[in-house]
Amino acid sequence: METIDIIAMTLGVAWASGINLYAAILVLGIMGSGGYTQLPESLTVLQDPLVLFAAGTMYFVEFFADKIPGVDSGWDVIHTFIRIPAGAMLAVGAAEGLEINQAAELAAALLGGSLAATSHLTKASTRLVLNTSPEPVSNATASVFEDLAVIGGLWTALNYPVAFIIFIIVFILLAIWLLPKLWRAIKEIVTTIRGWLGKKPEPAVEGFSADGDSQKNDIIENLIEAKSKKINDDN
Repeated sequence: METIDIIAMTLGVAWASGINLYAAILVLGIMGSGGYTQLPESLTVLQDPLVLFAAGTMYFVEFFADKIPGVDSGWDVIHTFIRIPAGAMLAVGAAEGLEINQAAELAAALLGGSLAATSHLTKASTRLVLNTSPEPVSNATASVFEDLAVIGGLWTALNYPVAFIIFIIVFILLAIWLLPKLWRAIKEIVTTIRGWLGKKPEPAVEGFSADGDSQKNDIIENLIEAKSKKINDDN
């Protein structure tokens, strides 16, 4: 494979792993075992039937879990600790096709992990915002689009590496612009939920206000009034 092909594959496996790890493994494994592409030696393990079976089983579970509102966000939280490390490992495996040294392997791991984290956080944040919608169609539509994006993205990386690298650059720029907006939206959602769950003020009891400061003021006023009456009686 040419250098540009290895670079595109390195970026591709990291980006796809952050969205749907199991679909990424299936695509690479099937394309490699079917002779549609030549994987680096360190990634030929993805062609093993046992790996394909495990990835296929987990993809089957994720296919349904990822389309249920609420469940999809829980699934994303759990896979924060799976997709990002796996994306880094797969990126290193792909980069080894260039016969790189240990320093370059570490750089590939950092780059792959960062790219996987970016795609994962973009997906997870978008899904969390979509979960505020009362209808489930948006979640299922987004899930199908993500699956198709992983398949189409990896196919493009393996067949049109230059076009895929350009796509990754555009994706990173879009993520830099979009993620802060998504986080602000999530913060507003959390604030709204906290408002719904907040305690209502207790009603006044025996002439005292439910508010602590008001109670203190009432007590002080009563003491002043009592003292004034006592002074008047003495006079």
